[in-house]
Amino acid sequence: MFTGLISDIGEVTATRSGGDTWMKIACTYDPATIEIGASICCAGTCLTAIEVGVEGNRCWFAVEASKETLDMTTLGNWGEGTRINLERSLKFGDELGGHLVSGHVDGVCEIVSRTPDGDSVRFVFRAPEELAKFIAAKGSVALNGTSLTVNEVSGCEFGVNIIPHTLQVTTWGDALPGDKINIEIDMLARYVARLAEFQK
Repeated sequence: MFTGLISDIGEVTATRSGGDTWMKIACTYDPATIEIGASICCAGTCLTAIEVGVEGNRCWFAVEASKETLDMTTLGNWGEGTRINLERSLKFGDELGGHLVSGHVDGVCEIVSRTPDGDSVRFVFRAPEELAKFIAAKGSVALNGTSLTVNEVSGCEFGVNIIPHTLQVTTWGDALPGDKINIEIDMLARYVARLAEFQK
């Protein structure tokens, strides 16, 4: 489990295709704290560290992504130099500052627009129709692993504001209209919707 509060920006430094796709990701984490088998949220996708090492003065960890993961997320488009939001998994007693994020991406949405809004930036996204029904104004959504609050919803489109701090410490500062974004809907919204189906 994760909170959607990004703790580092990683960079893909190598990829290798095979039965699954192997990726090497550089980061600033202390390598001594990453155990083989640890879960790390990479742009919203929970991946397992299968190798850990140090190259130069940077830590790196390697992951493998299955065809299902590549098909359901943006990982299939990652290549050398791709920058990604990272978050380590929760430990008991950690502060829950965002919302509960599983790292199980539901699909891919698209940035429709990016406009300044005071010191913040207002983004509008277009979600797949089958996921839009789970997105509600003032509810939570995880986008590329970042816990964000929904401002408004109109059909399949919804807006969020991203504050300057978040723009600086995540990949959102570089995000542009047309970019594809991993989306995980709030698990509470999914369960409420499922419960409502049984009550009809």
